[in-house]
Amino acid sequence: MPDEPQDVPPELDRHPDRLRWNAKYTAQATSRFRPHPLAERALTLDLPDGPVLDLASGPSGTALLAATTGRRVTAVDVSEVALGRLLVEAGRRELNDLIDVDLIDLAAWRPARTYALVICTGYWDGAVFPKAIEAVAPGGVLAWEAFTEDARRVRPSLPARWCLGPDEPASLLPEWYTVLDQHDLPDEDHGTKRQMLAISG
Repeated sequence: MPDEPQDVPPELDRHPDRLRWNAKYTAQATSRFRPHPLAERALTLDLPDGPVLDLASGPSGTALLAATTGRRVTAVDVSEVALGRLLVEAGRRELNDLIDVDLIDLAAWRPARTYALVICTGYWDGAVFPKAIEAVAPGGVLAWEAFTEDARRVRPSLPARWCLGPDEPASLLPEWYTVLDQHDLPDEDHGTKRQMLAISG
């Protein structure tokens, strides 16, 4: 099977994020496809019917886990290397009929429908978050994990715009959302992350 899921659109040809992540994934001989613990938690909740959206997915074990529950999954990422590996693994597990990929810069992404679960781990962009909020179906769940500002103590080169501010992302949710959980995961080696689970009313 091909490693690239689709042709690279012209606007991504020299996109720095695409080049950086392609280089990272290419340097890794294999991908582990481990489901993210936040996804494991989210998928045990009483979700409505509907598909799952995995933003900044990488070669996603989360997408594969969601597909094993019978849900359609859309994985969105800027790296065709990551998405290609995901499609190959989905084919190996006979899940390829349930997984779609979208090769796009998240800054340009717009949701085409609503989802029972929208999940994003290891990524933060304050301009993308409102679009993710709107992509969650009524009764659906928004799950997010990203570095906090405190992580910059350990990783000073981490841009502030990639880090959650105090009480974010829960403080950015509209009133029709109910926060199920938000907590920090301190890590003195890699930097503190924060996880959130919230349900759309």
